[in-house]
Amino acid sequence: MSDLSINPNPLLALDEGPPAFDRIRPEHVQPAVEQLLKDTTTGLEQIELSLENPAAATWSNTIGSLEALGQRWERIWSPVSHLMGVKNSDALREAHEAVLADVVALGLRMRQSRPIYDALAHIRQDETLWSQLDETQQRIVSKRIQDAELAGIALPASEQERFNKISERLSQLSTEFSNHVLDATRDWELVLDHPDDVEGLPSSLTLLAAQSFNNQEEDQSADPESGPWRFTLDGPSAMPFLQHCRVPHLREKLYRAFVTRASDGELDNSPLINEILELRRERANLLGFDTFAEMSVATKMASVTDVESMFDLLRQASWDAGQADLADLQELARASGQDQPLCHWDLAFWAERLREQRFDLTDEQLRPYFPLERVLDGLFDLAGRLFGITVEPADGQAPTWHEDVRFFRVLAESGEPAAFFYLDPYSRPEDKRGGAWMDECLSRRIVAGQLQLPVAHLVCNGTPPVGDRPSLMTFREVETLFHEFGHGLQHMLTTVDHADASGINGVEWDAVELPSQFMENWCYHRETLMGIARHFETKEPLPETLFENLRRARNYRAGSLMLRQLNFGMLDMYLHHQYDPAGDETVLDAQQRIAASTSPLEPLPENRFLCGFQHIFAGGYAAGYYSYKWAELLSADAFSAFEEVGLDNEEAVATTGRRFRDTVLASGGGRHPMDVFRDFRGREPGTDALLRHTGLA
Repeated sequence: MSDLSINPNPLLALDEGPPAFDRIRPEHVQPAVEQLLKDTTTGLEQIELSLENPAAATWSNTIGSLEALGQRWERIWSPVSHLMGVKNSDALREAHEAVLADVVALGLRMRQSRPIYDALAHIRQDETLWSQLDETQQRIVSKRIQDAELAGIALPASEQERFNKISERLSQLSTEFSNHVLDATRDWELVLDHPDDVEGLPSSLTLLAAQSFNNQEEDQSADPESGPWRFTLDGPSAMPFLQHCRVPHLREKLYRAFVTRASDGELDNSPLINEILELRRERANLLGFDTFAEMSVATKMASVTDVESMFDLLRQASWDAGQADLADLQELARASGQDQPLCHWDLAFWAERLREQRFDLTDEQLRPYFPLERVLDGLFDLAGRLFGITVEPADGQAPTWHEDVRFFRVLAESGEPAAFFYLDPYSRPEDKRGGAWMDECLSRRIVAGQLQLPVAHLVCNGTPPVGDRPSLMTFREVETLFHEFGHGLQHMLTTVDHADASGINGVEWDAVELPSQFMENWCYHRETLMGIARHFETKEPLPETLFENLRRARNYRAGSLMLRQLNFGMLDMYLHHQYDPAGDETVLDAQQRIAASTSPLEPLPENRFLCGFQHIFAGGYAAGYYSYKWAELLSADAFSAFEEVGLDNEEAVATTGRRFRDTVLASGGGRHPMDVFRDFRGREPGTDALLRHTGLA
């Protein structure tokens, strides 16, 4: 008797509540998805049959029926996709790959359905039917029509066939790209066993490195004081190593490995990049666009010209500051006895030394004051003050995929449950991809006449607990948690009941970072931060001098950091708008050339970071990485509304926070982001707040 006959497939259990993550196994994927494909095909055929006469179209038998089909995908395919990011394995990859082509094909089949397209077009053209829909419903219909057009519904049969083959191949390439980066990160290590090599490293890092070594070895012999110590390319290991390692050749070794991830041998992503860019351009050309970038921004707020203008403005504002930042580091390095010119693996080290000197501040001074539990308490308290919600632990009330994962309940101001979320806080390089993200588990929608409350995934890669010590966060990790919680708030506090527009769904991609970047601003608000920061052992609050030093250091190297983000965004837009895959210039040539215009230090010729740039080759940011800066303009202006009423004016802040909740967070994709911003701010956004906040005005 098979295992599946003994244990029913948890992916096919259509119970209420979150998925049974603790019981989902790779062997469940293929049979569940095959059943999903079969049921969806049958349901789609029934919908199309009912719409043979477009004049019979209604909201209910078009969007309503399609949302019912989508709910099954949310229950079956979404958990599989989530586990690919947080519990990756060879067996899961194999199961995912076995069904991926069919999943992509059916997705295209639905988007290219002529009966559905004609029915939706009829609804939009019929003045009576159209007037019966509210603004959110009209947006959903219009976006479904646009989505069908961008899926090639109007193409001749031969071109549509080619379009579909391209889409299938791009999906495969995206998964392969991501897997290569995960494997390259997991497979590299630097094991040190001489105390001189780790002299000067923070104790939190040597503790983590010793634990990492023991996790890889059976004898568990590593000791934080005597080693061996294992360092990896994972963020909590690599970044502090580059900041604090006093041995230049060791910094160089790790840095070179980091910027050449997934660029050699079987894991080389270089050929995948070329193929991805070629196929994206071909797909855009089939749809009548000159470039993929033009196709990408068709669904966003900005035009390509708008983006390029923003890049030019921000680069001019930050270039001199970035040059001055580099000169400061060079001066400090020379004064400290470094005879050799600065190299890229020196920048983080000397930047940290200058930060210590200039602001009397180090990450290690701050870490003890930011245990994860305290940070969560402070974050949830802030959310309560701003938005009137209450966040409560609900561990044990939903199955999880790892013992470190937490589960929380969100209560509305009325006291009624409004949403739930998972928090997966720690780095696990063996099976979890790097970075941090928010994703949907369940969307707010109506299911069988009942309101389904939203459930979010908040995923970080923070410093894990080491031995008896709790997770002690760097300040950057605190900011990252606030950022992802902001995304989660937009998903969880939506008041839209249609899945196509609830939460982040239907929000133009270059506006989706507004709530997340808005939340980061509160990390520098005195009441908020001092309410969080308590020493994990003594329970003493963060000393006032440390807070002031942290506040003064907020815009430290702002020019350099701005240029770094512009480098990513400009390269992304160039590759998808101007770059010719058939031309003489390679993608790495383009990378070098654009880096030269955004990096005060001459680019490292061997740098191949593009091979690990998952945002644009394995994520949703292709020709859209600019969104971080575009949305930062919005978020800075939004936060200035709170500054104008006085950040310490509790009543005014609460009133403004409720208005932010009821506009930006509640509206989802039901209204255009510019209209939503005007609802909150009373006007369109400007650039002044961003330049002021970054010290680049």
